Order: sequence, then C-alpha cells, then structure tokens
Amino acid sequence: MTTDAEQTPQTADLDLIMRIIPHRYPFLLVDKVRDVVANTSATGIKNVTFNEPHFQGHFPGAPIMPGVTIIEAMAQTSAVLVGLSQDLVDKKPLVYFMNIDKAKFRRKVVPGDVLEMHIKVLRASTKVWKFEGTAMVEGEVAASAEFAAMIDRNARVTA
Repeated sequence: MTTDAEQTPQTADLDLIMRIIPHRYPFLLVDKVRDVVANTSATGIKNVTFNEPHFQGHFPGAPIMPGVTIIEAMAQTSAVLVGLSQDLVDKKPLVYFMNIDKAKFRRKVVPGDVLEMHIKVLRASTKVWKFEGTAMVEGEVAASAEFAAMIDRNARVTA
C-alpha cells in the first residue's frame, strides 16, 4: 500500500543531490530535481552554461551540448529518484548504465537553455531499474530514450 507521504512530491537541491549520487564537477549534470514521486517519476533541471568543458570542443564557435551528456543528465536525475525512493541518502551506492534504447535527438541544447529531464519509472526492483526519459527545452523535446541501470549498494564511493 502506498502512503500519502510516498506520493507527496519531493525536491532535491544541489546539496541533497550530491549526498545521493557520486558525480561532481565537471560531470555533475543536474542542478535540481523536483516533482519527485517515490518509485514513479521526477523532473531534473540542468542550467546549461557556456563554462562547461565540453563546449570548448563541441563545437568551437557553435556550442551544442553533446547528446550523450543529455542522456547522462537524464540518468543522473533517475539516480536521484532511486536514491530518494530507496532511502540511499548518504549511503553512496554506485549506479551503472546497463543499456540505452530508443535514443532520439530532436533539438539542439545550447548555453543559456534550461534543460528539463522528465523521468518515468518503467520497472523497479532492488537492483535493476528501467526508465523512460524525455529532455525538454522551453516545451520542445530535445532528446528521449529508454534506459536501464543497476544500483550496486555494496560498491561505495569513498571520496
């Protein structure tokens, strides 16, 4: 049975995100996670800035956020969703991609954009989770994918 507390949307600020996932600059690709409904869905926010290192080479004079980093931002949002759903704050488990399917890229993401990653849980278990993600900018779909990840509660980040 689902309790009202489990269905009340939560928000994770940057401090809480870093207590759940091990990613740090320059590879932390989510600034906030909002509308978290345990075991169900969440929305990640990434403020895209020109100062990010991938823009030096992708592409000089025409900076575009690489598609793989958009998918990684969706995955990091998903990891925060799992962390909040499974009480993994401060437990520092590692999360590994298992597969990425149906990836599509529809719109460029450039400095100044606010990228919203809408994540929906397709399947959840103790170890393996499957997600559907849609990344949007100003109401337009930038990218979408289905992906699965494994949560390794025994592997720990020590730093």
